[in-house]
Amino acid sequence: MVACIACLAAAPALPSAVLAQTPQQIADYQRKLADYTAAREQFDEEASAYWSAISEKRKTRNAKRRNGEVIVADDYVLVQPPVYGGPPKPVSPFPPEKPPVPRKALPVVADFLANAREHFQFVPRKPASELDYKRAYARVASGFGLTRDQAVRIYSFESGGNGKYDVQAGLEGPRGRAISTALGYNQLLTTNTIDLLAEHGGVILGALRDKIRQASGPQKAELERKAAIVQQMVAFCKTVPNQWSAHEKLGTTPRGIAVHALNLDMDVGPILQTLKLMDSVNFARRKGYMAPLTAAELEMMNLTGDGNGFDMVSMPQTMRIVVPTSNFFQRGGYERNPVAIRNNTVAKLLAATNARMDNQIGLQGAKDLASAF
Repeated sequence: MVACIACLAAAPALPSAVLAQTPQQIADYQRKLADYTAAREQFDEEASAYWSAISEKRKTRNAKRRNGEVIVADDYVLVQPPVYGGPPKPVSPFPPEKPPVPRKALPVVADFLANAREHFQFVPRKPASELDYKRAYARVASGFGLTRDQAVRIYSFESGGNGKYDVQAGLEGPRGRAISTALGYNQLLTTNTIDLLAEHGGVILGALRDKIRQASGPQKAELERKAAIVQQMVAFCKTVPNQWSAHEKLGTTPRGIAVHALNLDMDVGPILQTLKLMDSVNFARRKGYMAPLTAAELEMMNLTGDGNGFDMVSMPQTMRIVVPTSNFFQRGGYERNPVAIRNNTVAKLLAATNARMDNQIGLQGAKDLASAF
């Protein structure tokens, strides 16, 4: 008996929230949890079958394109994904076994700059004004072949029609919170910046060397120093396989965060922002799509990746009306994208994108960028 009393004394006290539950309340919770679990398992089985069909259809389309065959509507899943309609998950009366892991803070502009100084001794050359950066971007964008309509409308969509060159996703307002590392007029992620440096380092360095040849005195010396730093950054970005997943992992390291500061530099930032869009334009051309891409079509490639975006862009209007947007996403990405869910066909998603662009191009930032061309 003494031993049992000692055991009871040593046992951890149950939380008051649990002690307050009656046997009936606990039984109700367990019943609701069982109902939820059964409904969720049935839904997950249906959803898994649906998204497996999406994947198989995508493989079929890719094979047909390689063979030069025509893609038809039946090469897509033509029904919308299943939606869970069962009971909600009940709130557990029991405390969690482990405390929740706090969310790791995303790096912001101050972190990009601090890491650039520490790891590459790099400080971006700031524009004299926002219009100064817009003019630089317009010169680069038009030089690479982007039209004013493409550049201005995508800027309007990506940065809200009034975003500054250093705007970061989620921090558009004074009380915002960073939701990603997406930065600048075309909202490049750290992964995008690393990807572009690895793919187009020669193009970027070539543009800097052109500026060096035209410069003199202190300006020339500063550009030469910058070119040497960019060359180091390019070499760093090539230390991993040329794959998105490897670049994404590299982008979480201090040096990977540092290279993102190039977007804030007057000489390099506009080139990076432009190359992101030109990669999509050139992808479509390599696939034989020579028609000019509308800004909304180009944004689809920017949003879903070149392969999925081109899949949307290249289909005729009659198919755009019936093909669900789910065909161009992975399950997790689709379920986190309320815009694609609401606008659940290709035609609706393009129309919603155009409508947002129409709504934002009247803002001063978009007008200033248009005037810069």
